[in-house]
Amino acid sequence: MEIISNDYRIKSVLGRLEMIIDNENDRIGRDPQFDLKVSNAHKSRCLYELSMLFKDTDPQELAETHIDQLHGLKKKLALNARRVEAHLEAVRAVADLLKSAAQEADADGTYSQEQFTARGY
Repeated sequence: MEIISNDYRIKSVLGRLEMIIDNENDRIGRDPQFDLKVSNAHKSRCLYELSMLFKDTDPQELAETHIDQLHGLKKKLALNARRVEAHLEAVRAVADLLKSAAQEADADGTYSQEQFTARGY
């Protein structure tokens, strides 16, 4: 009975994780309303649940379908890692542009409050 119950739970968590990863891979960088932080929290929760389930599972008892699904998830996670990294690089680039624009605006030939005070005006 425990094997069947554990098998069902593994299948359920793997299905949720795959759905979350597919959704994230489809929406990241394309949907401005997509909340990466929430998606990442859901993904982390599934990975944690899987690690707890596998801790109590003999690898010899894993169903062949779970093993196949795990290999598929590994590929999807690799794609996910590349997309998340690309997204973070884009965020960094935009932040750098904004920072540069703000610095250029501050350096428009007028004194800042600190410069004004330091010069004794």
